[in-house]
Amino acid sequence: MARREHSRLELGRKLAARGFEPPTIETILAECSAQGWQSDERFAESLVRARKARGFGVNRIRQELRLHGVDAGLADAQDWMNDMDRVYTKKYRGKPPMTTPRERASRARFLAQRGFTPSQIQDFFKRLGSAGEYPDND
Repeated sequence: MARREHSRLELGRKLAARGFEPPTIETILAECSAQGWQSDERFAESLVRARKARGFGVNRIRQELRLHGVDAGLADAQDWMNDMDRVYTKKYRGKPPMTTPRERASRARFLAQRGFTPSQIQDFFKRLGSAGEYPDND
């Protein structure tokens, strides 16, 4: 348990796999929460930070939070535009700018596969159009 944060659901599953009864599991989980040893908020912050560092977008992170039994809304309070800019620039720096609808669709698909929402992608492309192909984030 010391290597990374765990969600309440994960810990419950681990305890059940080791043969603990449901009432005992609830008691243990309540004590862990009361002592501050387990926090779904800390787990969510840690997971969001790690997935953002790998270039994943809000949809992908929400899905993973739900799989861990954590409120997916915790992923919403992030600045996704900077993350999208970082992912996009890493992939497309040095490549010719988007000039065709086909190229735009290809790049939009790439961002969607990383978990960014269509509205985020549309806003990002509008920003690219007004600031040039590769906006500076100094």
